[in-house]
Amino acid sequence: MKNAEAIEKRRTFGIISHPDAGKTTLTEKLLLFGGAIQTAGAVKNNKIKKTATSDFMEIEKQRGISVATSVMAFEYAGKQVNILDTPGHKDFAEDTFRTLTAVDSVILVIDSANGVEDQTKKLMEVCRMRKTPVIIFINKMDREGKYTFDLLDELENTLDIKVRPLTWPIGMGDRFKGVYNIYQKGLNLFQANKTKISTDVVEISDINSPELDEIVGEHPANELREELEIVEGVYDAFNREAYLAGDVAPVFFGSAVNNFGVKELLDTFCEISPSPRGRETDLRFINPSDDKFSGFVFKIHANLDPKHRDRIAFLRIVSGKFERNTFYNHVRLDKKIKFPNPTSFMAQDKSVIDEAFPGDVIGLYDTGTFKIGDTLNEGENFMFKGIPSFSPEIFQELENLDPLKSKQLEKGIRQLMDEGVAQLFIQQPGNRKIVGTVGQLQFEVISYRLEHEYGANCRFIPKNYHKACWITSDNLEQLEQFKRSKSNSLAKDKDDNLVFLAETSFLLSMAEQDFPEITFHKTSEFKLERV
Repeated sequence: MKNAEAIEKRRTFGIISHPDAGKTTLTEKLLLFGGAIQTAGAVKNNKIKKTATSDFMEIEKQRGISVATSVMAFEYAGKQVNILDTPGHKDFAEDTFRTLTAVDSVILVIDSANGVEDQTKKLMEVCRMRKTPVIIFINKMDREGKYTFDLLDELENTLDIKVRPLTWPIGMGDRFKGVYNIYQKGLNLFQANKTKISTDVVEISDINSPELDEIVGEHPANELREELEIVEGVYDAFNREAYLAGDVAPVFFGSAVNNFGVKELLDTFCEISPSPRGRETDLRFINPSDDKFSGFVFKIHANLDPKHRDRIAFLRIVSGKFERNTFYNHVRLDKKIKFPNPTSFMAQDKSVIDEAFPGDVIGLYDTGTFKIGDTLNEGENFMFKGIPSFSPEIFQELENLDPLKSKQLEKGIRQLMDEGVAQLFIQQPGNRKIVGTVGQLQFEVISYRLEHEYGANCRFIPKNYHKACWITSDNLEQLEQFKRSKSNSLAKDKDDNLVFLAETSFLLSMAEQDFPEITFHKTSEFKLERV
């Protein structure tokens, strides 16, 4: 397959939402329609509850939330669809922000009853900043929710983006009859079914046809006609270029848990969504059509398969063609590396691939070679930009409850830190481990994974720190003076960089004032700049 053909065929997108809006359920139903799975994970009976395909970590299954980004690929309507399902919980927003650097478009899931929530606003800010095209799926239409036009107004006002409905619901809750496809002029009748795909589509080219009244009833049909008239009068005609520029968000309605409204979304997505886009580097803009291979690591996950204790680096391919057993340049290490077993993903199921193209996300087995943000390419000395790092907001000291498992704890905590879920700071004397995160739930996940994946038992003790700042200075004398005066508040990160753990904002501003020739970096991005 020629590169240009392969690039045009690919669609790589992320699914984002506030927790409980139905994001992981929608992901699974897209896989169901794409033929990638045969049974929906939402199936329940008295003896078993099958969990979502994309939630493969045990703690995700127990808590019913996604805390790690999953990658899934399938073919549909002549396209290679790559889905990145992201954590919805705000404590794992950092993982979601990094994932958004690896996608070309986004599907945003909204709960019809709750509308726009805080996490949704933050995620949309990132999309707007990157000019990422967004499609909105309003979920749970089979339940009572907000009035549809009010919800659309809320989306425009709160998310600061124009919307354009491409499907329209006929009623909601108990009165939910189905979805009219404005874009393709078809009617999909609603049937509550969590396991089967709804294919009951009636083509209606004229909504004034008496046939509509016969199918959905006279009152719902008249209500639909009135609402569609308002839609056409209020909203501009759909413009694909405006969508691709990130200025307009097409809106779809449905019930993901009942496999309803999903096909319309998937069909239209494959038709209008962007093919793989290029990325900015510290040297120049890299286009997908460039002949030479390049890509960047946006995620690292240890123990994807607990039986094999493997560590996988997730690489987004930006340009050229990736080939198995070919040497590529690891830019940060200035080292040539080849990969005998690169993999593609279907949640936790992996298969070895021989080649991959721009837009693809592949897994590379990693023995500690990679860090988040690393660039792989053919020869050129550039680094991809824009992989965000975070400033911790909560600090807790890690205490080992089983001294006989010290090695397991050491290995486990360092591998988990490499995944980017938290920051590790080592304080002396005593080799004390301070973990910094952006949310409390991350400590639960770290503790759970240390115990169940590494056999290390631990607990976390809260520490009263305001901010972690990385310290650099060309004035060695002032740096030594600072180290002497602040010795109790200093630590090293896992890469041996000096960090000042400020207890209050006042003490931080005083340190900046007293030591003007020292730079206090609020994030760890400076480390990439120094390489």
